[in-house]
Amino acid sequence: MTQKTNPQMIIKRRSLLGAAAAAFSGGALGFRTAWAQTRTETLKGEQNRSASDPGPSNAGLANANPNSNNPPATDRGDILPIWYSFDLTHRRIQDGGWTRQVTAREFPSSQDVAGVTMRLTAGSYRELHWHTANEWAYMLYGSARVTVFNPDGTIFIGDVAEGDLWFFPTGFPHSIQGLGPDGCEFLLVFDQGTFSEYNTFLLSGWLAHTPSKVLSRNFTVPEAALADLPEQGLYIFPGTVPGSLEDDRKAVGGAAVASTVNYTFRMKAVKPTTETAGGTIRIVDSTIFQASKTIASALFTLKPGALRELHWHPNASEWQYYISGKGRMTVFASAGQAHTMDYNPNDVGYVPQVAGHYVENTGDRDLVFLALFKSGYFSEVSLNQWIRRLPVQMTEQHLLLSAATIAQIPNVGNNILPR
Repeated sequence: MTQKTNPQMIIKRRSLLGAAAAAFSGGALGFRTAWAQTRTETLKGEQNRSASDPGPSNAGLANANPNSNNPPATDRGDILPIWYSFDLTHRRIQDGGWTRQVTAREFPSSQDVAGVTMRLTAGSYRELHWHTANEWAYMLYGSARVTVFNPDGTIFIGDVAEGDLWFFPTGFPHSIQGLGPDGCEFLLVFDQGTFSEYNTFLLSGWLAHTPSKVLSRNFTVPEAALADLPEQGLYIFPGTVPGSLEDDRKAVGGAAVASTVNYTFRMKAVKPTTETAGGTIRIVDSTIFQASKTIASALFTLKPGALRELHWHPNASEWQYYISGKGRMTVFASAGQAHTMDYNPNDVGYVPQVAGHYVENTGDRDLVFLALFKSGYFSEVSLNQWIRRLPVQMTEQHLLLSAATIAQIPNVGNNILPR
C-alpha cells in the first residue's frame, strides 16, 4: 500500500528547512563576527607582550616601516619582498653628478625592471653611450637636453623638464646633459631586472681601447690630432651649458636630419586619465607615447587619506617609485598570503603580476608615485568593477552581502577613493 504525502506537510518542511538554513547562516555570521572581535581584542591585549622587542633595533628603519614591524592582523604568510629604497644603495659620485641603482641584485623580486636615479649639475653630461636594454625616464627635478641617434642617420635633440619622460631604444646611442640654472635629477627604468647602469657602452671607453692607427684610418685624420682623447670612459663629467635648442638643431643639419620619432613626452602636462575627489591618475603607454614600446607607466597623486582601490594587473608586474608623501601598500598573493609595507620618498615598491593590492595615503600631504610595467600597454582589473558586473545573486552567495550593500560599491575602474 502506497502512503500518500500531505501537501501541507511538504510546505511546512520547506519552511522549516529555510528557517534552519537562515538560522545557520545567521549563526555562522554571528560566530565569524564574534571570532574576529575576540581575535582583535586578544591581539591588542597581547601586543605589548608578543610584539615587544627589547633587543637591538635600527630605529630609523623601524619607524619608517611601522606596518612591517607591527603588521595588520590581516597579514599572513611570507611573500617576495615588496619594498626597497634607493637610500640603501651605494651612490657613485663623480665630478659633474652622481648615480645609484636598484637592480635584481639589490631587489631580487624585480626580475623585469631595474631602476636608476641620477643627478647632473648644470652643463654636465651622462656621456654618449648605448646599452642592451630599453631606457624609460621621468624627470624629477630641473631640466636637461637629450639626444638620440637613429640607425637611419637621423637624430633627435630635445629638452625635458620636471614631469617629462623620455624613451631610448636598445642599442640607440644617446646622451643627457644638465641645463641651467641647476642641472637635473631623474629616474631611469630599464626593462631588464639584471641591467646595470655601470655596464654600458661608453664612446670614450671604446676609443680608449682602440689602437690610434685604427682610429686615424677610421676618422681619416692624423694620429697626432687624436693625442688628447680620454684614456678611459668618462661616464659623468662637467661640460658647458649649451645654447638654445634651435641653435643645436640647426648646427647638425636642421630638418633634413631630424628624427621623425619623438623620444620625449610631457607626462604631467596631459589631462588626467582619472580625476576624483581622492586624486588623479595619468596613464602613459605606447597608445599615446608611441616611442615607449616596452614600458607602460602611470603617475598617481593621492590626497591625504585617499585609497587606490583594490585591483591587480594581468599583463605585467608593477614596479613603483615613490616621489613624495607617505603611503602604505598591502599585496595579496596566492594561498591567502598578504604583506603590508610603508613607503616614503625614494622608496621602491613591487607587486608580482596578477597579485591583488591597494595603496593608501597615510600622511598629511599628497602621496605621489610612479607605477611602471614591462609592457607596451597599461592593463588593470578593478575588484569593485568586477563585483558590480556579476549577477547580484552570485555576489550575495559568495560574500554574504545584501543587494543594497552591493549596489553601493563603485562601478568604475582605475579609481581613487577619497577619505
